[in-house]
Amino acid sequence: MTPAAVVLGSLTIPGCPEQVSRARAYVAALAGPAAETAALLTSELVTNAVLHTSSGRDGGTVTVVVIGVPDGLLVEVIDGGSLASGPEVSGDRYAAHGHGLFLVEQLAARWGYLQDNAGTTVWFQIGAGDDPARAE
Repeated sequence: MTPAAVVLGSLTIPGCPEQVSRARAYVAALAGPAAETAALLTSELVTNAVLHTSSGRDGGTVTVVVIGVPDGLLVEVIDGGSLASGPEVSGDRYAAHGHGLFLVEQLAARWGYLQDNAGTTVWFQIGAGDDPARAE
């Protein structure tokens, strides 16, 4: 019997901008054919976590979990808690913020977030072959 989901890996990094590329490369290495899209969306979410949550404070961390699901890949980005309200999507290209989540909304099959006292988990799911850069 094939499991419904398999954790492919988990990475916890310091909550600083210099670590975003590390998270991006980690996800790309696990994502298979959807590597470019998964890496881009991970980069956006980790950047948001570093800039807009307590994970970006001294000693803060961000955890990225990569999960293989039957029809693709699920990536969770877990931060130390929001400094403001929940994640916001902005479709306005002139807006000062919200562009990362706009990309997630456009490229992911599904996405969402969960908030509790421990922090915020923002997640996205993409199909196994969802990589526009490889489309012919």
